[in-house]
Amino acid sequence: MTTNTTLRSDEFSCPSCVSKIETKLNGLDGVDNAEVKFSSGRILVDHDAEKVSVKELVDAVAAVGYTAKPSAY
Repeated sequence: MTTNTTLRSDEFSCPSCVSKIETKLNGLDGVDNAEVKFSSGRILVDHDAEKVSVKELVDAVAAVGYTAKPSAY
């Protein structure tokens, strides 16, 4: 079952940052699609919550040098 999670980060400032985050998240087992919305600071992730948790998503963003936190919208 696919879960839609929105993360928020105000730290990325360039297209390269966006690419790093999307590549890392999309490489995780259980992530169907991850898309960074540069202008709003949102990271939209469609994932299987049984395979990858929100904490693992946040940790993956941290692994490429950025801070993210879950957001209600």
